[in-house]
Amino acid sequence: MINHEYPPLGGGGANATYHIAHALAKLGHQPFVLTAAWGRLPRIEYADGITVRRIFAFRQHKDRCSVPEMIAFMLSAGLVAPGLARHWRPDVVLAFAGIPSGPVGWLLKRTNGAPYAIALQGGDVPGFDVPELARWRKLASGVLRRIWQDAGAVVASSQGFARLAHRHAPDQPIGVIPAGADVDGIAPKETYIAGPELRLLFVGRLVHQKGLDILIQALAKLPHTLPWRLVLAGDGPEWTRLAGLAGRFNFADRMHVRGWLDKAALPPIYRSADVFVLPAREDGMPIALLEAMAAGLPIIASKVSGMSEAVIDGINGLLVAKDDIDGWVKALTTLAENPAQREVMGRASRVRAETYFSWAAVTRTWVDVLEHIIEKPAGGRPT
Repeated sequence: MINHEYPPLGGGGANATYHIAHALAKLGHQPFVLTAAWGRLPRIEYADGITVRRIFAFRQHKDRCSVPEMIAFMLSAGLVAPGLARHWRPDVVLAFAGIPSGPVGWLLKRTNGAPYAIALQGGDVPGFDVPELARWRKLASGVLRRIWQDAGAVVASSQGFARLAHRHAPDQPIGVIPAGADVDGIAPKETYIAGPELRLLFVGRLVHQKGLDILIQALAKLPHTLPWRLVLAGDGPEWTRLAGLAGRFNFADRMHVRGWLDKAALPPIYRSADVFVLPAREDGMPIALLEAMAAGLPIIASKVSGMSEAVIDGINGLLVAKDDIDGWVKALTTLAENPAQREVMGRASRVRAETYFSWAAVTRTWVDVLEHIIEKPAGGRPT
């Protein structure tokens, strides 16, 4: 398994790698993870049936990875991985993201004969709305197509990502395996008793892509008689701008920024909220969204990409068109005024998370895919 991010580094893709590795180990497989070094984390780690090898890649930040840092990881992994593979002798390689991990999988196929699968993460798909990656994706578009074509399987985490990938490579088969959540490790809310104010929660990176400026503008249009409080569990470059917006609307005291929290600290934060909010302009199926569902929260989210596959409008939450401030005002007002509806939707979120998005279920599907490409004859058509 190759990913430039692995906990405590990174976000959704890193967590997916961690949980899939652990689920594979529980099934009796032997996962080896190649990732970037960070701080004083051990360069080689053996735990819970998993081997983690961390390589130097000029990583500067714990919560985000710049394009130069991704390139550094790709080059470093390209130098180190063939030697490690001769020792580890993998049957198959799972590369998280076509860039930067995909080229390493492509190289290992040629140097060590191991077939590889690519788990598309969103930012590596041309057309995905992450401005800082757009130029790199454009330059690498030909390389991406070649890496996809040579893979045993290319898999997106949502139908929306799959459609986006097809626009870039119409002849490329793209499978879909949803993202997962640690459903078993997150106890759901026990009570839905309404408090004096609507408690809203966002978990994730404070970046333009997440659309928090739209949420703040919507909150500014809510009736003054409707009390609310917004908790932001995360950090990022947009915080200064968001704080300025909140100050302009004179409700900075209603926003509480918790910063990045350890994974173990998040479940009680989820359960203390009334509604999970995610106004993203573009996203896949964020782990935080699925964790909020596992905690039994009703969701208000943008009607984009994978989020509209996790949230069924009117069942476990409400979906709002991208950048639709008035739509957010309506959705927030609806759930603020209907605590009984919040409880029904919250319980539906938990059931949906248990049924479709547990890591055990997701990993079993990945095992089927990986076993298929191991058994496929050389030169077989990717599926």
